[in-house]
Amino acid sequence: MSEQLKIKDGVVVSLDYTLRLDDGEVIDSSDDNEPLEYLHGYGQIIPGLEKALVGLTVGDSKTVVVPAAEAYGEVDMEAFEIVPRSMFPDDMELEEGLALSLRDAETNEPFDAAIAEVRETEVMLDFNHPLAGETLHFEVRIPALRPATAEEMSHGHAHGPDGHHH
Repeated sequence: MSEQLKIKDGVVVSLDYTLRLDDGEVIDSSDDNEPLEYLHGYGQIIPGLEKALVGLTVGDSKTVVVPAAEAYGEVDMEAFEIVPRSMFPDDMELEEGLALSLRDAETNEPFDAAIAEVRETEVMLDFNHPLAGETLHFEVRIPALRPATAEEMSHGHAHGPDGHHH
């Protein structure tokens, strides 16, 4: 028997997880899908979770509480912007909390924003990550681990079984 592989930099980790907020609301889970696969040590998952998984091995479970600062950051007050209502189509229902996918007019880069407030002629947009300021509660289980291939190491991320990126 070789030594059991433990999670460290350069290991491809399969991760079953359920993510809850402080109030217990489940906001993400791998239950409906295959486990998440990531290459450890390359910042592919949030820092607080990656740090907490070091040293776990196949079959291990752990509950990890990640403060906002080590997850998606605190809410940045400068990431709010007021735009004219006329930016949006007239027939579009604008409501607080609505998530929008917008494109930057100049660079055409897609970005996400949420509506923070709707006023008569203006809309306040929130460009913070939806989970900014949230403490994240993960329940994780490790179904599988394997050493990364040389190719994965050079690319800095895991490849799926078919060799394509996900």
